[in-house]
Amino acid sequence: MDDFMKAAIHEARLGLEEGGIPIGSVLVHQGRIIGRGHNQRVQRGSTILHGEMDALENAGRQPASVYRESVLYTTLSPCPMCTGAILLYGIPKVVIGENQTFMGGEALLHQQGVECTVLQDETCIALMRDFINARPELWNEDIGV
Repeated sequence: MDDFMKAAIHEARLGLEEGGIPIGSVLVHQGRIIGRGHNQRVQRGSTILHGEMDALENAGRQPASVYRESVLYTTLSPCPMCTGAILLYGIPKVVIGENQTFMGGEALLHQQGVECTVLQDETCIALMRDFINARPELWNEDIGV
């Protein structure tokens, strides 16, 4: 596992420690993390701060060229909202920790030419599986069920 996915997992664990949902993400440009984040829906009472959205927010305002040269790492398959942000900003590659516990918008990403690499990382799978088992109502709220 590379250091960028390790950083995303670290973010996911921070979210869990804060009482939130364990999904983390980092945005990498030219081999450097420019944004990192984790799901903040519970902690900040937010409707949109999923892990990917938090990482994009924390990257700050960037020129379009930066996004087009970046890679987004996320511990879980991106939901439709996060998929839309990836497409909107033209991020060409997404590295996904796992998609066994939740399958997001990967088909749409593929259809739009985004390269998706799914790792099926056991740490990512265990984080989500354990969380979903412990807090199904919170998980269902997060994905709009």
